[in-house]
Amino acid sequence: MPMDQIEIDFTPPFRRIKMIGELENVANLNIPKDLAKKLTTCWRILEVTCVNPTFIINHPEIMSPWAKWHRSSSGLTERFELFINQHELCNAYTELNNHVVQRQRFADQFKDRQSGDDEAMALDETFCNALEYELPPTIGWGLGIDRLAMLLTDSQNIKVILFPTMRPQDEPAALKAPLQAEN
Repeated sequence: MPMDQIEIDFTPPFRRIKMIGELENVANLNIPKDLAKKLTTCWRILEVTCVNPTFIINHPEIMSPWAKWHRSSSGLTERFELFINQHELCNAYTELNNHVVQRQRFADQFKDRQSGDDEAMALDETFCNALEYELPPTIGWGLGIDRLAMLLTDSQNIKVILFPTMRPQDEPAALKAPLQAEN
């Protein structure tokens, strides 16, 4: 049975929605700032509202351990994700370059990981040590090539073959013999 056709309107400007405010609106909730971290997994209900290009902005700090805090909104970060056709295409943020804050965020995430949160980050002490040598203001940006391919080919999913899995783990004996004869 063929899927319904979806028309995506790329006319600028793209819609921008503030994560917590829109979640409160869509789910008919009132989320106090101290409860926002407990509801971070619920935000995914916003994805289905993002058929046309939409930036989801102002993520809670608890969801964004690599992102710098928001300049004017306490508890939020300077981060956005671009969604098209209900899929995240791009994720970007101002990188946190304060080693003390970064280490604490990793520690908080590690506690969440130990409590069963599979998406929580592990503590990266090497990265925190590198930050102690001063990291200039930078940004993080990621684009899912697989998601871009899905969008451009009008596919709901694609198979991604990793190159290392295509190469045999051990060379066959027939290939090793000529190499050994040359030595």
